Amino acid sequence: MSRLRRIIAVWAAKATGFACRITGKQGVTLAGQIALKIDPDILKELSGQVKEKIFVTCGTNGKTTTNNLLCSALEAEGKKVVCNHTGSNMLNGVAAAFAQNASLSGNLKADYACIEVDEASTVRIFPHFKPDYMVLTNLFRDQLDRYGEIDITMNLLKKAMEMAPEMEVIVNGDDSLSTYLAMESGNPYVTFGIGEQYFKDQKDSGEIREGTFCKKCGSRMEYHFYHYSQLGDYYCPNCGFKRPKLTYNALKVHAGDNLSFEVNGTAIEANYRGFYNIYNILAAYAAGKEAGLKLTAYNRVLRKYSPENGRNEAFHIDGTDIILNLAKNPAGFNQNISAVMEDTKEKDLIILINDNSQDGIDVSWLWDVDFDRFKNAGIHSITVSGIRCRDMQLRLKYVDIPSILEPDIEKAIQDRIKDGVKNLYVLVNYTGLYKTHNILKKLEGEQK
Repeated sequence: MSRLRRIIAVWAAKATGFACRITGKQGVTLAGQIALKIDPDILKELSGQVKEKIFVTCGTNGKTTTNNLLCSALEAEGKKVVCNHTGSNMLNGVAAAFAQNASLSGNLKADYACIEVDEASTVRIFPHFKPDYMVLTNLFRDQLDRYGEIDITMNLLKKAMEMAPEMEVIVNGDDSLSTYLAMESGNPYVTFGIGEQYFKDQKDSGEIREGTFCKKCGSRMEYHFYHYSQLGDYYCPNCGFKRPKLTYNALKVHAGDNLSFEVNGTAIEANYRGFYNIYNILAAYAAGKEAGLKLTAYNRVLRKYSPENGRNEAFHIDGTDIILNLAKNPAGFNQNISAVMEDTKEKDLIILINDNSQDGIDVSWLWDVDFDRFKNAGIHSITVSGIRCRDMQLRLKYVDIPSILEPDIEKAIQDRIKDGVKNLYVLVNYTGLYKTHNILKKLEGEQK
């Protein structure tokens, strides 16, 4: 009877996913919800059929990129991988990833699973399976009305780690919060990070930093240098807590029109920008190596890897180069600003801010973003869009940056394609991402 339930659940998930796709809806969450309703044990049963290892990727920023890169790296090794590519990272989305990858007979043929998991959802997902590895990218303040203070997120992750005591944590050693959590969990762990100072002229930008005080003793943390936000070479002058020796140490880092670095004697290069992506590339590499893979094709994977789902996703429409990227909290937005500023060409910018429940209805975080840096970034125009476009316009006004108000994102994009400088960046928070991605795909398709 349980096998019959599983087969019906798989069929229902596949049918739901197909119906949503042909009607232009994402539908992953609904597919997983239906599958779990029919067979509450489907996730436990299917995950148990993974032949080798299960990875989960957690952290405030970089989950989707890191998880998808790791999946691509494993596939380049000839492995069959289950992955929630779309970033649907709560219980229903994870269940859908397994159900939609199963055969019509209700069985799963997979060597590995690469599963992005929302931090707050770990305690709901880990009862269904115990991962072999957790990649922990970073911990920043995010959606205060949903997650609360960062200590709440850390407590949930600690509880999840206790559920899987043999799970190895692959942690960003440059983040004092993530490192403290890994150390205190009792789980085995290894670290990755950027060992050398990259930004030589480091005047205090006033950037909002988490982890100001030591988690061990409460004293103010000090730094030899920062990379951004609280990431860097930290130490506590009181109790001795400090950045540990990095197992996967990125050296000879270059960031600009492309990215490159060396890690443990291996040279790595990627044809996209954004200093923060060094961490994503490094995290995926560390995870693959920890699983015993050679990753000899990793550079080829990076050359072929095309960011999707709005994570530095590139489009070309009517002569305009367009980059779509997610910017959903202060740390992520500040890194988006840095990436835009690395492009020395004149550019147009669209910022879309929504306040749906998945975004967080509290948009006060906009006041913690360093938008004044756009004054010296070669910006031709800034258009504000989305439900809270007027809040965004007000935020820019306070730093004397003029903006164009256009609540309709499709019209905003079309206007900038028509009247812009042919170099457009579109920064959106969470619920605007899928719609904006579809609009850009549609416009790109119409020109063919």
